[in-house]
Amino acid sequence: MRGLLAAGAAVVVALSSGVAAHAASAVAGASSGYAAAFPNFKAPKPFGTTLQSDPKHDFTKGIHSRHDGILRGRITLIRGDVAEYQPIKWKKGTETEGYFVGPPEGDVMAYASPVAKDVVYLSAFGCGKSEGGMTINRDTGLGDKRCSRSVLMKREGKPALITVYKGKIVQVQEIWTP
Repeated sequence: MRGLLAAGAAVVVALSSGVAAHAASAVAGASSGYAAAFPNFKAPKPFGTTLQSDPKHDFTKGIHSRHDGILRGRITLIRGDVAEYQPIKWKKGTETEGYFVGPPEGDVMAYASPVAKDVVYLSAFGCGKSEGGMTINRDTGLGDKRCSRSVLMKREGKPALITVYKGKIVQVQEIWTP
C-alpha cells in the first residue's frame, strides 16, 4: 500500500512540475509554450508607440486575414467564427499614463480572420462573465490565465497580442491596462 501511495505521489509531482513548466513557458513569450501548434514568432513590444504594418497586405482587396505573425491589436468585431481586428499603438497621456489608439479615422487598416477551434486565449482579466482581478504576468503585463474559446468569442475591444498562423487566429494574449 505504501508503495502504491509513493508511486502515486511521484506521478502527481511529475505531472504538476510538467504543467507548471508548460504554464511558465507560455507566459515567458507571446507564443512560446504552445510552439507545437504554431511557430514562435517574434512578438512586438506590448506598449509600442507605432502601428505595425503588414507590407505584403493589400487593403484594396477588402478585409481579409493578416500574414503570419503577431500583431499588437484589438479585436473590434466578432461575427460567427470570424474576428475583425486592427493594429493599435500606445499613446502617452498627459493626465494618465496613456492609452491605446487605433488607426486614424477613415484608415482602412483592418483585418478579418477565422478564430481557430483550438485558439490559445490568455486573459489579463480572468475567465468569468464579469471581469475579475488581474490575471497577468507582473513582469510583462500580459495575460496568463488560459480561458476557453467561448470566453474569447464574447470579448472584444481589449488590447492584445494577436497571433495569426495560416490565415487563422491561433492565440490572443491580452495586454493589461488600468
